[in-house]
Amino acid sequence: MATEENQKRKVGLWLIGARGSIAATVMIGAFLLRKGLFPATGMVTAAPAFTDLDLTAVGDFIFGGCDIRREPLQETAWRAMREDISSDREIFNHIVGDLQEVDADISPGTCRNCGDMIQGLADMAINGSKTVTEELECVRGQISRFKEKHGLDSVVVINLASTEPSLTLAPCHHDPEKFAERLAANDGDAVQASTLYAYAAILEGCPYINFTPSNGALIPALIRMAEMKGVPVMGNDGKTGETLVKSALAPLFLSRNLQILSWEGVNMLGNMDGKVLNDPRNCQSKLKSKDQVLQKILGYAAHSRVQINYVPSLGDQKTAWDFIHFQGFLGAKMSLQFTWQGYDSILAAPLVLDLARLADLAKRHGEAGLMPQLASFFKSPLGVDEYRHGAQYEMLLDYAAKKRSK
Repeated sequence: MATEENQKRKVGLWLIGARGSIAATVMIGAFLLRKGLFPATGMVTAAPAFTDLDLTAVGDFIFGGCDIRREPLQETAWRAMREDISSDREIFNHIVGDLQEVDADISPGTCRNCGDMIQGLADMAINGSKTVTEELECVRGQISRFKEKHGLDSVVVINLASTEPSLTLAPCHHDPEKFAERLAANDGDAVQASTLYAYAAILEGCPYINFTPSNGALIPALIRMAEMKGVPVMGNDGKTGETLVKSALAPLFLSRNLQILSWEGVNMLGNMDGKVLNDPRNCQSKLKSKDQVLQKILGYAAHSRVQINYVPSLGDQKTAWDFIHFQGFLGAKMSLQFTWQGYDSILAAPLVLDLARLADLAKRHGEAGLMPQLASFFKSPLGVDEYRHGAQYEMLLDYAAKKRSK
């Protein structure tokens, strides 16, 4: 339950990719919860273990952000609501005014080194002729003006943009001073859009979450900088579907000493994320994030392959089919199959709200750098060696218990 002091605080949520399906669903959810029209099912922090942590109420978040597309937020939101929630226009009419207000606080985003697929979607991007430093200052200014306009005490920045191609890390990406020097020298190859967003958030003192697989966001130099500046950060790649099941199911085989021989996974989705991942360069970042989980849990390299197929007719619905071939007593070979079907944005949105609340809490408690307690929310949790979902969730419960005891 929020204290009187916390109720007086004004917290902003600045979403990168604010006109995308996930961001729109985040806002739809927050506004509907604020009006008491839906329960908070699917939100981890709505569970009893977290209700007395003095978390910011979901309905109190003030939204803004940036995007590279002009499509009005209310159009994206209505499409997302029709596909995933309800085609009842009367329900949507309860929140359309709120969405229109947020739309005025969505600024142009950057496409720097995001790949041709993302560049081709842009019709409202920051001028590409700017230097790296100018782009960085532009993003910082957007966050700062949003905070000032609404009189916010704090702003949490969350990256919900499309997956970028992998960034090849160089020595400058490991050292804050060398990294700053490369930017000052206008080395455009040293950064991607996600790097600039994370850097801007840290310089503005804003907690930062990378919900995407883009490895350019939280490079080691920026993590170190966050530690020095007292800013909590965490990523990478929100764990919402197939990998969530995989990280919960793989420990079962370990507990019975069953050897996994092969684990094949096929993912099909048709939203904007699926369209971007249809580009092999962007897709490789996602596959790397999804495919590492199994070996991290098992401790050995079973034959494993993950495919991502773009199926436009599916829209926001994601289907994952997994085939697990394993060996048991006396060499007997057996198999397990499962099919996971869910709405991508519906699975992701409540986690984004959870992460915003927990990142804001960490900032208020003076935490800095990586937030390992949030490992259960990510496919590739930075700074964490534990990949078993149940054990990761225990890390979060332990953290909550410690906060309650203070």
